[in-house]
Amino acid sequence: MTVSHSCLRTRTLSRVLFQTFFSRRGSLAAFKIRTDTVPQRCLTTLPSPGYWNSELSRLSHGDLYRLSVTEPDRFWGAAATDKLRWMEPFHRVRDCELSSGKISWFQGGKLNVSVNCLDVHVEKHPDRVALIWEKDEPGTEEKVTYRELLETTCRLANTLKSHGIKKGDTVAIYMPVSPLAVAALLACARIGAVHTVVFAGFSSEALAGRIQDAKCKAVITCNEGVRGGRLIPLKATVDAALKSCPTVRHVFVSQRTEKQCMMGEMDVPLEEVMCRQSAVCAAEPLDSEDLLFLLYTSGSTGKPKGIVHTQAGYLLYTSLTHQYVFDYRDGDVFGCVADIGWITGHSYVVYGPLCNGATTVLFESTPVYPNPGRYWEMVERLRINQFYGAPTALRLLLKYDEQWVKKYDRSSLQTLGSVGEPINHEAWHWFHSVVGEGRCPLVDTWWQTETGGICIAPRPAEEGAPIYPTMAMRPFFGIQVALMGEKGERLNANSVSGALCISQPWPGMARSIYGDHQRFVNTYFKPYPGCYFTGDGAYRSEDGYYQITGRMDDVINVSGHRLGTAEIEDALDEHPAVPETAVVGFPHEIKGEVPFAFVVLKDGFIDSPTAVLQELKDLVATKIAKYAVPEHFLVVKRLPKTRSGKIMRRILRKVATGTRDLGDVSTLDDPTVVKEIIKAHEQYMKSSKEHLKSI
Repeated sequence: MTVSHSCLRTRTLSRVLFQTFFSRRGSLAAFKIRTDTVPQRCLTTLPSPGYWNSELSRLSHGDLYRLSVTEPDRFWGAAATDKLRWMEPFHRVRDCELSSGKISWFQGGKLNVSVNCLDVHVEKHPDRVALIWEKDEPGTEEKVTYRELLETTCRLANTLKSHGIKKGDTVAIYMPVSPLAVAALLACARIGAVHTVVFAGFSSEALAGRIQDAKCKAVITCNEGVRGGRLIPLKATVDAALKSCPTVRHVFVSQRTEKQCMMGEMDVPLEEVMCRQSAVCAAEPLDSEDLLFLLYTSGSTGKPKGIVHTQAGYLLYTSLTHQYVFDYRDGDVFGCVADIGWITGHSYVVYGPLCNGATTVLFESTPVYPNPGRYWEMVERLRINQFYGAPTALRLLLKYDEQWVKKYDRSSLQTLGSVGEPINHEAWHWFHSVVGEGRCPLVDTWWQTETGGICIAPRPAEEGAPIYPTMAMRPFFGIQVALMGEKGERLNANSVSGALCISQPWPGMARSIYGDHQRFVNTYFKPYPGCYFTGDGAYRSEDGYYQITGRMDDVINVSGHRLGTAEIEDALDEHPAVPETAVVGFPHEIKGEVPFAFVVLKDGFIDSPTAVLQELKDLVATKIAKYAVPEHFLVVKRLPKTRSGKIMRRILRKVATGTRDLGDVSTLDDPTVVKEIIKAHEQYMKSSKEHLKSI
């Protein structure tokens, strides 16, 4: 496999095409809060610079958190004044009313996200490495400085402008993880265009649906993608999608590999055109609440919904969470292995780290290519300080010998992070003890596409504060958690479980669902008036810490006993023969519901699973209770997952009940896994009926 370097004609580009594509200020004594304000509609005058850095940063974590929830205007106003560069100052910190889904932060302010991510750092340290592109083949990484990234961003921004893309237009980005993909996001932000990144692996139908809903005027893509040693025909997928996308006027095509692709009338050879553009592009002043990006998430029914995120609030929140949750220090190498097609990639590969002037890793490959030691070889070679990954990848690596970890030097690691879904005990302890050698704090983070950034995590905390395995634990600054009971009452005691809600707005939260604000209100604010409803359940321990128990629709009511499926999965995953499970509710005439377990077994146990399944039943009975033991066990080779690694339990529920209308499956990493599971389920049901007849 070779990579094209044909676009490089001169060093004057400062490697802006990347050989294939490619703090600040902050006495809130000046704060004057008007006396005619109402709850969650707080108006303030502009805070004086310097208060965050000179005063608030000296507070203990507990005092800082209390300030953030009791005086949010003071807290967030100081942070925004000191942490972001403004073209025009804001005159109101927030104007929010959750019952109607009205969310507005830093009104009157103007800024540009790309300036905050690039220009401010180029002024101070232009030759600092901004991006380390960890390409598919290990040992072929490329480094890009802040100066180079700014120049590339400007060339790409000028390219978009020269083709009629302007403020308010929407641009689809269908690219693999690369420096040029990052530049594409920032170029849109620079000129005020709205970007919607579609994971470079979605089908043409899924891509078309997102382009249509967002009314995209242009698409930025590559000839091919490279992942795990395989080539992915991206341009061909775009061509198929655009047959039903009349709003698209231009397709900008980059060359990731040497292979040439068919170019039509709308197609623009990106590197060739960028080479002729200026490396300077004036940044558009944008209102705090102008759209920054749309990111689509799928549901059990209907088309995917475009989650709306805006400028200042999102950037501030990702910057603060990146700094405090991971204890990021100036000069660290931050390694988040998420794809930029997902919110984790937006917030903790691109915007959060770059706003903080960090060196951030772009991981193009897979955790097992070319072998199961890929992550840890990369940690050794790049000297990564913070490593942020998904439990699904950790469970995959658990199947292999520990030597794949221990053969590499991981002494650079300072913080480990988990994201995407609740992490089970076995994966947590393996990650902490084997990978982190028991010396690195492990932050199990809870957040969502809709929250914009991390909302609950073990850090930040007071020095020496405990971290409990598999618990997200502590709300971040400004996040006021409320657990709600079945009748909509607020549960104020400890040692209780309920619906996880947030009762106070925060800057990073989504503003709407694109084109359907009423759906946004109905989904997130109507279930528990006055609160944002996450859709998840949580347990608050006796000590007041939080553990995520899974989606509320992943709660099973067995004979009046409410069980979180994550709790059962955690018990099953403790068995040494089981790397991964998924539990869903199954209808029962007498009990109402019973657990149905989909179980993946390690090699060597698949051919004779009977003994293992009995041990699993005993394990659940011991760990939880007899009523929690799954009524059904279906052994499968794999589980259906999104490309971000989340198990699609709603699909498993439909398979278990015999429903063949599976809803939206566009986010599945490999749709063929569903056919495998359906076939296994049919055989299971057939054998179950034959067994019943025999008795």
